[in-house]
Amino acid sequence: MTQLFFILLISGLMLVGAEVFVPGGILGAIGGIALFGASITAFAIFPPIAAAYITGGIILMVGVIIGVWIKFFPKTWIGKQMTVTEDLHDSKGTEDHLFELLGQQGVTMSQLHPAGYAEIAGRRIDVITQGEMIDRDVAIHVVEVEGNRVVVAQVEA
Repeated sequence: MTQLFFILLISGLMLVGAEVFVPGGILGAIGGIALFGASITAFAIFPPIAAAYITGGIILMVGVIIGVWIKFFPKTWIGKQMTVTEDLHDSKGTEDHLFELLGQQGVTMSQLHPAGYAEIAGRRIDVITQGEMIDRDVAIHVVEVEGNRVVVAQVEA
């Protein structure tokens, strides 16, 4: 039973630590369950007061480990690779010069169902229709530009 306690304790701590590298919450949740199981097992094999101290120690240990991790991990080589260290104040969420395409004509490079690609002004642009399907190699014109969304319609012959 003592082996089960140590297995649950060590695996729980390792799984909580592995959560940083495999995001999604699954490993952290399993690690938390393993640590909870270690606490329950402690009450089965140790006197109640000792088990209470062990449970408090587990909670304190997890808190200290998380605090140390938050304080020192971003300064390590791996931490620098996994975190954004530059100022993104000047970054843009939209592509420049798309508004210049408004009213211009082009040709579809793929079938638009209703989204696809078109060549407009010599550039390959991700476009969307107003709901209709347009075949490949069909003349289109830009009817709306909103952010990165370029809406096109088929040119009527």
